[in-house]
Amino acid sequence: MGNTLPSIPAKRYFTIGEVGDLCGVKPHVLRYWEQEFTQLRPMKRRGNRRYYQHHEVLMIRRIRDLLYDQGFTISGARNKLQEHGRPPHDGLAGVDLDVADAQDVDTFAAEEADLKAFDHLLIGDDDVGAAVRLAQVRRELFEIRSLLADIP
Repeated sequence: MGNTLPSIPAKRYFTIGEVGDLCGVKPHVLRYWEQEFTQLRPMKRRGNRRYYQHHEVLMIRRIRDLLYDQGFTISGARNKLQEHGRPPHDGLAGVDLDVADAQDVDTFAAEEADLKAFDHLLIGDDDVGAAVRLAQVRRELFEIRSLLADIP
């Protein structure tokens, strides 16, 4: 990429402003890209506030690289992304998680950071595959918990 972008912090969710800063694009550009690239489907909470996940931030950086640095058109970048397949989809993209009284997004991020530290104690650096599987299971559990928070 042309300019050096900041590293992506270990958080569960990012606001549109944070993603703009991390990827070097304005929020209105991100909203436009959501219409053009089906892979970008941030979660929306009350008031249509967007929350992007780590894989979406990586996808935005890839789109930015294709458009700004490599000179692709929107349709060319779309085709290029489809050639390499879609990133893992967590099943919650586009779901309205209106959990005003439930735990906040920041709480989820803090809990996930604590669990990652615990993983290191459990697994160590020896079994990367186990760490990846454990992270996937944890992500699914957080998603289930957020869905259950909406049930009366």
